[in-house]
Amino acid sequence: MAVVDVINIAGEVVAQTELDEAIFNVQVKKSILHQVVTAQLAGRRAGCASVKRRSDVSGSRRKLYRQKGTGRARKGDIKSPVLRGGGVVFGPSPRDYSRKVPKKVRRLALKMALTSKVQEKELIVLDQMALDAIKTKVFVGIIKTIDAEKALIVTHGKDEILERSSRNVPGVKILPTDGLNVYDILKYPKLVLVQPAIEGIKGRLGENG
Repeated sequence: MAVVDVINIAGEVVAQTELDEAIFNVQVKKSILHQVVTAQLAGRRAGCASVKRRSDVSGSRRKLYRQKGTGRARKGDIKSPVLRGGGVVFGPSPRDYSRKVPKKVRRLALKMALTSKVQEKELIVLDQMALDAIKTKVFVGIIKTIDAEKALIVTHGKDEILERSSRNVPGVKILPTDGLNVYDILKYPKLVLVQPAIEGIKGRLGENG
């Protein structure tokens, strides 16, 4: 198992912890990461773009003028696509952009994303990150001290004080273990794991997870 240093909010090494090789030391395949990230982003698309077609536009269905003898173009009713206010022919309609990715592939991609942070030495393990009150200034001081000004910080559970303290800080995101995903891991330059979150990740991605 890989051994990494555990630091406190003052940036001092206070202990060491072992990382499960089945989670933090797997073969990284860009194709799998791409597949999962693409599916994740596609699932966020609303897919609600829509236009009014000829049958949806209100108006009379009476022919505007006779077919022949006027010297003008042959037109049907006022809802014709060639007229202003008429229906749209090839516009978008509501659709579902989501893509299905097997659960095993999603789990494997999450392990690969975590492994990539270890291999690139962009993983920071904190012993704890508990704030007594909502203080953005204190939070900013901590992330500067541990060199994580652009980072994804993963906690074991939901921490409302920490989330609200970081709300107005650009480049930082707080996530509980349950919300950990491939896109956010790869998006942020640094990954900060509060030590109890490691057990949460192990429970989620381990053999019995």
